[in-house]
Amino acid sequence: MTPKQTELPQRRGTSKDQDAAPVISVRGLWKVFGPKADQVPDSEELCGLTRRELMDRTGCTAAVRDVNFEVSPGEVFVVMGLSGSGKSTLVRCLTRLIEPTAGEVDFEGEDIRGADARRLRELRRRKFSMVFQHFGLLPHRRVVDNVAYGLEIRGMGKAERNRRAQEVVELVGLAGYENSYPEQLSGGMQQRVGLARALAGDPDVLFFDEPFSALDPLIRREMQNEVIRLHHEVGKTMVFITHDLSEALKLGDRILIMRDGKMVQCGTGDELVGAPADDYVREFVRDVPRAEVLTLRWIMRAPEPGDPLDGPELGPDVVVREATRAVLAADKPVKVVEDGRLLGIVGDEEILAVVAGQEGGA
Repeated sequence: MTPKQTELPQRRGTSKDQDAAPVISVRGLWKVFGPKADQVPDSEELCGLTRRELMDRTGCTAAVRDVNFEVSPGEVFVVMGLSGSGKSTLVRCLTRLIEPTAGEVDFEGEDIRGADARRLRELRRRKFSMVFQHFGLLPHRRVVDNVAYGLEIRGMGKAERNRRAQEVVELVGLAGYENSYPEQLSGGMQQRVGLARALAGDPDVLFFDEPFSALDPLIRREMQNEVIRLHHEVGKTMVFITHDLSEALKLGDRILIMRDGKMVQCGTGDELVGAPADDYVREFVRDVPRAEVLTLRWIMRAPEPGDPLDGPELGPDVVVREATRAVLAADKPVKVVEDGRLLGIVGDEEILAVVAGQEGGA
């Protein structure tokens, strides 16, 4: 049977609704630690200094420097960078666990920098939740009571909060452990409790601050798959912080790479691998298996006179690895088609160049 465009899995999209207003909009965000920190973002001279120069001149550290991005409804937006890049400070600024020095953080159209303490508590209780590396479970409470804790603070009745807690316990795969205590659970299971607690309040956005970095590799992979499964089931907007590129590529619809507090590049996984913005990003993605990330959009070529144009069709966002069998099995080049429009063609040569680890043409 001739492969059709709908038969191969597409990569996870860059946005679930590209026309919808962003859930989070960040503009000109700065976080500076030190004396007279508020003077740094307003000074063109100080803004141009390196981190070391700024510390020597002013005693200040700019942990987040003029960062701008938007997060769409239902998107998994990953912020990644090495230790000290500013990624964890950034996510804490988004929830005002750390007060930004300058800039705007809009949440569903509301600038949360202008929210008073009462409004901020309301946002944290009802609109967004955080999952940290350290689970922070209450050791004297059973799983179901840990999960229901936020609902209890909210003032929800016991019967209703227990019902909701039971629902999310089952959702994260902990059915049967409702009455266990944290010390009776493995690290991965404790992180599931933390995830269930964050989901219990039905927030609009989930923030993850390197939640799996302390887990063993196998458990970490299991929890990554769990996040993907939950995202498909509940469709929450997620902002995920990590220092692990493979984790970022696996989870993220888009990835923001930070270095020394600055935004280096923001894009989909295939954009970072296919068109790195500079040598820093290029080095970051150097060992990434290109066939696992690049899509046909990056390796297709324009048809030449004499090329047959009656081969099977695939979409431009099909990952090379997923397309390999179909392309090699076809006796004619595969047409890359989007909305009925021919974008290019892909044949054996283009596929094998990537699969063999060579430079696939963009």
